[in-house]
Amino acid sequence: MAQKVLIMGESGTGKSTSMRNCDPAITAVVNPVGKPLPFKNHFETLDNVTDAREIIKYIKEQVKAGKKLIVVDDFQYILAIPYMNRIKETGWDKYNDFGANYFEIIDVCKDLPDDVVVAYMTHLETLDNGLTTVKLIGKLLREKITIEGLFTIVLRTGVYEAKYYFYTQNSGKDTVKSPLGMFQNYAIDNDLNYVYDKIKNYYELGTYKSDEEMDKEDQKVAGDIEKPDASGRRSRTRKAEQKAEPVEKAEKTARTRKSRAEVEAENHEKMTKYQEKVDEAIQEAAGDSEEVDFDVAAEAAASVPAPELQKPPRRTRKERKTAEQTVEQSEPVQEEPEVTESESDKMDATPETEGAMNAPEPPVRGQRRRRTRQ
Repeated sequence: MAQKVLIMGESGTGKSTSMRNCDPAITAVVNPVGKPLPFKNHFETLDNVTDAREIIKYIKEQVKAGKKLIVVDDFQYILAIPYMNRIKETGWDKYNDFGANYFEIIDVCKDLPDDVVVAYMTHLETLDNGLTTVKLIGKLLREKITIEGLFTIVLRTGVYEAKYYFYTQNSGKDTVKSPLGMFQNYAIDNDLNYVYDKIKNYYELGTYKSDEEMDKEDQKVAGDIEKPDASGRRSRTRKAEQKAEPVEKAEKTARTRKSRAEVEAENHEKMTKYQEKVDEAIQEAAGDSEEVDFDVAAEAAASVPAPELQKPPRRTRKERKTAEQTVEQSEPVQEEPEVTESESDKMDATPETEGAMNAPEPPVRGQRRRRTRQ
């Protein structure tokens, strides 16, 4: 049975271009659309054919002729082109034909030698549940057959920072998979020839490269991309982290500032030293005389450069809170004088009417009354 690999990706993400390093002597291409490949090549190709019987016949002939790598490019058009050709037909029978035609082209691998690798390149789609999988038509193949379940190796193309990659491990939101230990990195260069060599080395099929040779190849194609987390976000690449380190250090340095107390202490120290230098300058200008002329002293003081004082920053909340607590602790608490029992009795004995104002008398027209205390 031949080794199958499914490579899925959006258009323009490097599926067809991944064949650029493949050896034309051992490679044959099935091209259902018949479009030119995106690089100069001399591959043996079967163009503009979507019928499974013709494709299967071609694949077997090429394998018999010595081809070891068969590529079915634009595999989704095996479904799409017949669908468009029969779009006016009603009924569900045509979908059975599409599904059978599609499945037979995969199933042919069981009739091929073990040292042959067949790569199927197809577009992808994201389902309503957020899962990214191969692009299909109708519900037959998706509900009755899980296409990725027919493959041990499912890769996905991707573009990151203008570089083209194959993703080799499941991100949690797609159907990518590969055998344990086959690929050392989550992302590798989109090089189908490397994948072909890796498969033959891993399974030890036919004439294959040694482990030492593949270790060197692993280093060449290793992508500098970290596997995304559960939310689908990728962490920085190692190169990006190395570039960002000096910037982060600079930001941390720029953000570090002195506290208000530190600035005030430094300013006080500068002023103390400045005053000492001024005193020394005046003393030197005075010489042996006990009195110094004002103008001479002012000129001597002006000769000493004034220090550059820093503007104290605003207090932080923590500093303000600490200052308030210090003030509260330094202020003495005034205790209320105790009231003795005798004083309390006197206060209680005071009649309630004492100091009260007499009730106002009804006013007489044209006359003002003044309220007095009783």
